[in-house]
Amino acid sequence: MAWEPTPLEEQRLAKLARLQEAGIDPYPLRSARSHTVAAAVAAFEAAEGTPAGDEIAVTLTGRVVSMRDMGRTIFTHVEDGTGRVQLFLRRGEVDEEAHLNFRKLVDLGDFVEARGKMFRTRMGEVSLHTEGWRMLSKALSPLPLVKEREVDGHLERYSAFADQEERYRQRYADLAVNPEVRAVFRTRARLLRAMRRFMDENDFLEVETPIMQPLYGGAAARPFTTYHNQLKQELYLRISFELYLKRLLVGGLERVYEIGRDFRNEGVDATHNPEFTQMEFYAAYWDYHDVMDFTERMLAYLAEDLHGSTTISYQGETINLAGPWQRMTLREAIMQFAEIDYLAHPTAESLAAAIQAMGGHTPAGASWGKLIDGLLGDFVQPHLIQPTFVTEYPRDISPLAKRIPGDPRHVERFEFFIAGMEMGNAFSELNDPLDQQARFEEMQRLYKPGEDEAHPIDEDYLRAMRYGMPPNGGFGTGVDRLVMLFTDRTTIREVLLFPHLREREH
Repeated sequence: MAWEPTPLEEQRLAKLARLQEAGIDPYPLRSARSHTVAAAVAAFEAAEGTPAGDEIAVTLTGRVVSMRDMGRTIFTHVEDGTGRVQLFLRRGEVDEEAHLNFRKLVDLGDFVEARGKMFRTRMGEVSLHTEGWRMLSKALSPLPLVKEREVDGHLERYSAFADQEERYRQRYADLAVNPEVRAVFRTRARLLRAMRRFMDENDFLEVETPIMQPLYGGAAARPFTTYHNQLKQELYLRISFELYLKRLLVGGLERVYEIGRDFRNEGVDATHNPEFTQMEFYAAYWDYHDVMDFTERMLAYLAEDLHGSTTISYQGETINLAGPWQRMTLREAIMQFAEIDYLAHPTAESLAAAIQAMGGHTPAGASWGKLIDGLLGDFVQPHLIQPTFVTEYPRDISPLAKRIPGDPRHVERFEFFIAGMEMGNAFSELNDPLDQQARFEEMQRLYKPGEDEAHPIDEDYLRAMRYGMPPNGGFGTGVDRLVMLFTDRTTIREVLLFPHLREREH
């Protein structure tokens, strides 16, 4: 749809034309910034009270976020990526034409450059005594206005968007007017740096594996498909890194990890987006007990790095990430919270009948393991606020995990939960190629083609396993959910810069 300027945008277009008529380039090629706002303020405060303090000459840049025109004097605030500062423009101390142009042609949202000397006003605010200015970028559309009010001595900010979904559709505007949103994504970047540092310090090698794959696998999910024209080949966007990372163990890389995007053609809700960031690692000669210990250490490390403590607050709950965490089997958890012993119902039919008798939902044709997984999600997960490992999962929904010795129905697998969210998944990884082939074939019989839980037989992965794969422990966690946890956000849309949304109906 072509842009149709609003009356306010028409006014800004007129100001743009006046700048150009005056020979002023509203979008100049370069800026002459000498300091960030934070650096300029710090330099002034370090020299304040000395003769040098009166001579801190700087050129600052930023977006105009407030303006108070007193006639002879203009007070305005500009904001860059490090903070905001007041510009003080007084007629007679700034060129008359420059002063008039600032009054008449500058709007909130414009980017400007200002030069002058730092000083402190009588009201105590560090400011720039402006001697000259330039337009750097004329904003043609006004940003949404943020509402502020003082409550009990604290400044409270209210969203500039009446329609919250519009925040995600126009994330650029959301970031421009909401510093707390910018803070979320700075925290996200810090988390990723800390995670990489932790993995590297523990002798893991960061690797990259294919995003477009001839065969998807490593998780129970429906893939996105694409087509390579030259190769005349159907390809899939990966749903997991797992099978490629474990191939590297065969090749002698004993500890590997990857942080990157996965893609799953599934529903969208508070904790799911079609593309998301995952971290997976695999360590030779570990089992899932080693992985649990490592997970505790990693989450405590991230909390210390981001918050300076292993205790964090999430939605009013105080959560302690220091180990040891609670550990319980899946059977124990379901018996505690759903009051049903699924081993007393050894078939899918009898278990479904028991779940229905207690008012639970059972998808048509669900396998025994899938029904148990549903009990976990419906009855157990909401209660797991403090960090908890839930262990020993049904074999029929865990085709890549080792069996528990003496227990034909369960495997060495755990999921960990924090604040009622499933945060990650791990196995003692299956390294017997014959057992793996039998598991793949069993899943072909259990599930219909196209079902999310269906797992295709990856012959190349089986070939790799036949060369010999060391015993190993594997782990995967959703980075976006970790960011939600550490930034106290309740929806994944808050921690993705550009979440997927339905098209608007016009």
